[in-house]
Amino acid sequence: MPLKLIQRNGTGNYYLRGSVAGTKVYASTHTSDRQAAENIRIRTEAQLLERASLGRKATVTFAEAALNYMNAGGEARFLAPILRHFGPNTKLSEIDNATVSTAAERLYPTAQPATVNRQLITPISAILAMAAEDGLCTPVKLRRRKVTTQKTRWLTPEEFEVLAKEMTPHLTQIVGFMIGTGARVSETLNLQASTLYLSTGQAMLNKTKNGQPRMVRFPARAARMMQVRELPTIGSIFTTDHGKRYETGRILANGKRDGASIKTAFNRARDAAGLDSTGPDKVTPHTIRHTWATWHYAQNRDFGALLDLGGWSSADVANIYRKIAPDDLAGRLLQHGWDFRHAGWLDPLETSPLRSLRQT
Repeated sequence: MPLKLIQRNGTGNYYLRGSVAGTKVYASTHTSDRQAAENIRIRTEAQLLERASLGRKATVTFAEAALNYMNAGGEARFLAPILRHFGPNTKLSEIDNATVSTAAERLYPTAQPATVNRQLITPISAILAMAAEDGLCTPVKLRRRKVTTQKTRWLTPEEFEVLAKEMTPHLTQIVGFMIGTGARVSETLNLQASTLYLSTGQAMLNKTKNGQPRMVRFPARAARMMQVRELPTIGSIFTTDHGKRYETGRILANGKRDGASIKTAFNRARDAAGLDSTGPDKVTPHTIRHTWATWHYAQNRDFGALLDLGGWSSADVANIYRKIAPDDLAGRLLQHGWDFRHAGWLDPLETSPLRSLRQT
C-alpha cells in the first residue's frame, strides 16, 4: 500500500507508514509541517519504486554511502561540507572525476593541491572504496592533485636566537612550547592547564590535527621560555597579551584552518629579526614545527620517536627531516641550551627552572 502520513496523538512530527514494492516503512519525517512532510513522502515513494525496478546499486545515494562509511568508523572530519555540496539525492554512480572537480572549485577555490587532496579527494575516495567493497558501486579511481615539492624552511639555532629576542612575553611562551614539542599552532593554543605537566616536561595534546591525542615532551630551555610570565592554573594555558583565550579551529574559505591568531605578533617579531617574509624562505609560525623536527632528529636520530611525537599520519612527511640537517647541528644546539636527548626528563637537570616546584 502507498505511504501514509500520520502523527502520534495527532501532534508533533509526521511519520511515514506503509510499504512500497515490498519494502515496509515506518520512519519519522522530522518535521511537523504538513506540506514538507508530504514532499518527503512523495520523494521516499519514488526512491523506493526506482530502487525496486533498477536495483540498489543503481539508486543508492552518496549520502547513504557516506553514512555507512561513518557508521563503520570512517573519518568524518571533512565530510560536512562535502555532504552539503552533494546533498541527499546525488546518486553514488554520479560521483566521478568531473563531479569531484566541480566540488573542488566550489568548496576549495583557492586551496593548495595538498589541501584538496586531504580534505576532498581522500574522504570521497574512502567512501567510494567501501561502497565498492559492499557491492554498491563499481570501483572508481579519483585523480589526485599534483603537489609540488617545496623547500622545507627551518631555523638554525642562531636564527632562532635572533627571533626569540624580538618576541613579546606571550609569544615567547607559545613559541617556546612549539619549538620544544613540535606542536602545531592550533594544538598549542588548545592546550589546557590540566594536561600540562611541568614537573616532567610533558603535555597531552587532546585537540590535534588528525584527531588522535598524543603526549609530547619538551626540554628545559622550552620550559624556561614558557614561564617568562605566570601560567594559568585552569583553562587554556596560552592566552593573548591581554590575558584572553585564543579562538581556534575556524575553517577559512581556502580550506585551511585559521592561523591568524598569533600571526600578527609572530610576523612583527620575524620582521624585526630580519628573517625572510616572502619567497621560498618565508618564515611563518609553521616554520617552528619544521625547526623542531629538524632539531629533534639531529640530536636523537630516532625516526620512530620523531614520528610519534610529531603526530604525522604519514611517515613520508616526517622522512623529510632526516635529510636536511648538517652534521654539526646537534652540537650547535647544545651550545644554545637545547637538549632534546633528555626532553621530558627535567628532574635530573640541576639547572632546571622547575627545581623550585619540586621543593614546594
